[in-house]
Amino acid sequence: MFAVPLGDEGAELRPLEPWQAEEFLAHMDRGRAFIGRHIGLSDAAADLDSARAWLQSYADKTASDTGRLYGIWLDGRLVGGVLFRVFDAAQGTCEAGCWLEPAASGRGLVTRAARVIIDWAVRERGMERVEWLVSSENTPSIRVAQRLGMRRDGVLRSNHRYRGVRQDTEVWSVLAPEWIEGGAA
Repeated sequence: MFAVPLGDEGAELRPLEPWQAEEFLAHMDRGRAFIGRHIGLSDAAADLDSARAWLQSYADKTASDTGRLYGIWLDGRLVGGVLFRVFDAAQGTCEAGCWLEPAASGRGLVTRAARVIIDWAVRERGMERVEWLVSSENTPSIRVAQRLGMRRDGVLRSNHRYRGVRQDTEVWSVLAPEWIEGGAA
């Protein structure tokens, strides 16, 4: 297994796999309300079986080259993650995303982790476009997109129902030439 350091504070990025379901569920339980404000991950991993199934769905995506999942550990404790929810190598496009429990927020961990996976996608896998879809209400995630050098392509108005409420989704992206010129800096 590999681990990529995310700075000097004991943080690292590693694959997040089905055998880690108990640790993943404990992490979800610590951050469930915070994580669930904007994304359905906390609902999708409600118990050990559903947590394992969600992790397995990403193991299957990795095997079929259609997605990836990585955890962010801080001092040996799982505190968040980044992923490619969609990974279309044939089209050269992917969609990156993230989540983080509140105790780890404000340290730049998601930005650093997302930078690692986006750089890999662009430089190693030849992705031409990396997207970041985010609720217009999710200011921290929008700030991550900005720090990554992404541009806002537009807003899909009232396109998604989340917990019974229609929400707007902002589409942010970075193109390979932009990333190579400055997004990875």
